[in-house]
Amino acid sequence: MKKYFVAITFPALIGACSNSAEKKEAPAAAAPTASTLSSNPDYQKGLELVAKSDCLTCHKVSEKIVGPAYKDVAAKYENTEENVNLLASKIIKGGTGVWGAIPMTPHAQLSEADAKQMAKFILLLRNK
Repeated sequence: MKKYFVAITFPALIGACSNSAEKKEAPAAAAPTASTLSSNPDYQKGLELVAKSDCLTCHKVSEKIVGPAYKDVAAKYENTEENVNLLASKIIKGGTGVWGAIPMTPHAQLSEADAKQMAKFILLLRNK
């Protein structure tokens, strides 16, 4: 489990530390920081669930593998209850077409509560 935690947090920390001139600076209160995210219970629980699942086979925080990077998903969907429900449904049922022709495998074994927690974790990566 430590291996997965490191695999997720290391790219997130590297991305958080990058200083690109192309990025527009968001107001300090609007952009989550590594410390505010790590203390957020939704982030912690979602990170734990993602690390225990097979999600990291196809997704990474900052780079596209088979599926989109979690940051790209967060950039596409505003962090709203409606989008948490939408993404949780996609996690459980799978899907295709939004990010290309390769389908996302369904994860029917996940509870709706766990899928929502995972979606909350992903959406917290917006503007990070």
